[in-house]
Amino acid sequence: MNVPRISVSLPTIGDLGVLDAGGGLAAAARHVEDLGLGDVSVADVIVGDSTPAREAVVVAATAAAVTERIGIEFGVLVLPVRSTVHLAAQIQTLQHVSGDRLALGVGTGGFPGTPFWQAAGAPRRGRGERTDTALAALPGLIAGEPTEIGGSTVTLAPAATVPPVLIGGTSDAALRRAARFGDGWMPSLLPAGELAARTRSLRELAAERRRRTPVVAYGTHLLPAGDGGRRDAFVHDLVRTHGMPRSVAERVPVTGGPSEIADRIAEYAEAGADRIGFALDGPDWFRQCEVLARAGQLLAG
Repeated sequence: MNVPRISVSLPTIGDLGVLDAGGGLAAAARHVEDLGLGDVSVADVIVGDSTPAREAVVVAATAAAVTERIGIEFGVLVLPVRSTVHLAAQIQTLQHVSGDRLALGVGTGGFPGTPFWQAAGAPRRGRGERTDTALAALPGLIAGEPTEIGGSTVTLAPAATVPPVLIGGTSDAALRRAARFGDGWMPSLLPAGELAARTRSLRELAAERRRRTPVVAYGTHLLPAGDGGRRDAFVHDLVRTHGMPRSVAERVPVTGGPSEIADRIAEYAEAGADRIGFALDGPDWFRQCEVLARAGQLLAG
């Protein structure tokens, strides 16, 4: 078994104070690097109803500026709420600041009814088409090639290395998009058996297009060991918000000590995951990173 590359999400929504005791966002990114983990991941979720949130590109820029080796991964940027040409210019700059350490995770977004979406003028319908249009244009724009977009031909300079593009989502449309545009597929919150089945479908879709099978970068939640109440609340949210059957939702979160976490990582690796990203749910964010790093060391032998 190949040991998957492990990433950790920096908090961008909800309880943003979890990092304060350890020195804040910059210290958190440095901590991940010092532990030898693979990447920091940044989610792009702003609701606009007073829920605390940080803007994803600014968070990624902060992480890139204070680290030297770890990857900087978007998991995922929501293309329908962003100007494609402006985003391309931001990615060019981030590639320069980071030394070409970006992974550009993108998706259609799951919150089109929120105040932020409405205020941004993002479409409730046609998000897939808008995402495909952006994906067709972004590589050329980032690379500094003349690119037609919005009725104009645009050439951005200085050119940058195009980062690997990872397509988020678990739907059939997301799989087709990953097979067509992606260097990787970025699903989340699936039991291992379902991930294995979807990975087989992705392999078939890529073969039909005569493309290499995209890398599979699976995302899940790590919950503190021994906190049954937090686990129950998380499972309940999956059932209520995502409509999962409880029997499925209970197999999603990862918890326990390093050995138990290593076993779960191995399970998802066997299901096809090349990379595994963890959102850390709990007050002791820095300590959870350390437990996760120990699990990775156990897998590596």
